[in-house]
Amino acid sequence: MEIKKVGVLGCGLMGAGIAQVAAQTGYPTVVLEVNRELLEAGLKRIDQFLAGGVAKGKVRPEDRQATLSRLTGTTDYKALGDCDIVIEAVVENLAAKTEAFSRLESTLKPAAIVASNTSSLSITEMAVSTKRPERFIGLHFFNPVPLMKLVEVSRTIQTGPGVEETVLGFAKSLGKVPIRTMDRTGFIVNRLLVPYILDAIRALEEGVGSITDIDQGMKLGCGHPMGPLTLLDLVGIDTTYYIANIMFDEFREPRFAPPPLMKRMVLAGFNGRKTGKGFYDYSSEPPRPNDFLAQR
Repeated sequence: MEIKKVGVLGCGLMGAGIAQVAAQTGYPTVVLEVNRELLEAGLKRIDQFLAGGVAKGKVRPEDRQATLSRLTGTTDYKALGDCDIVIEAVVENLAAKTEAFSRLESTLKPAAIVASNTSSLSITEMAVSTKRPERFIGLHFFNPVPLMKLVEVSRTIQTGPGVEETVLGFAKSLGKVPIRTMDRTGFIVNRLLVPYILDAIRALEEGVGSITDIDQGMKLGCGHPMGPLTLLDLVGIDTTYYIANIMFDEFREPRFAPPPLMKRMVLAGFNGRKTGKGFYDYSSEPPRPNDFLAQR
């Protein structure tokens, strides 16, 4: 089938980015939020991102206006009824997602594809909660969506013929580079990334190196754009902690178990940039490493 109109469930950080990219590449796009306040905040985020692109000379003013003209915000599920694909990007919680799918089910046309942007939950578990598991697939974008090229496309054993190819083609039409992966918790990127990040915390706990030295070691020794602890602060320590717990529950392997320091940081509200403190203190520029975290 040909995808002509796109729906997005959720206008938070990821949902807004997905909706922006779809509208920028020419798709009429409807983005849904649970209330008007959250919707306006998400649409404002898109407008500000595009305005920043105009200011930097990366987006033409007329392209900004064209993108916004293709974008519709709503709080009514019925507005998604004629979409060819709806991409779910609500909070990373199975109950919240299945509730959203249940409300979506009564409005969608039979041929529509439903895709989840989950980074860690089982695509199959979500698919079987719907009446269209054969038209359900994982479509995992990376943050920030307008800048990151990669998309993980995750089919299940129930995904129908042609659905994966349609979604792969759709991802390419957005200017993304899709990679295929089966429905395994963490898919490809988080399956490799999460143990690496958790090992960086363990290295800090064990006194292998300081926060700065661990980050510098991986930046300068392995050519990474940022160190693992800086990356954790950017992604959100609470978010990574949640993902790691899901992966540990699935595999029961020690490499996926969150270290004790991580748990205590989350309990104390040290969640990274979004709370102003994580492995680094963001109250000053440049951020200062919170070296007391490793004190014995």
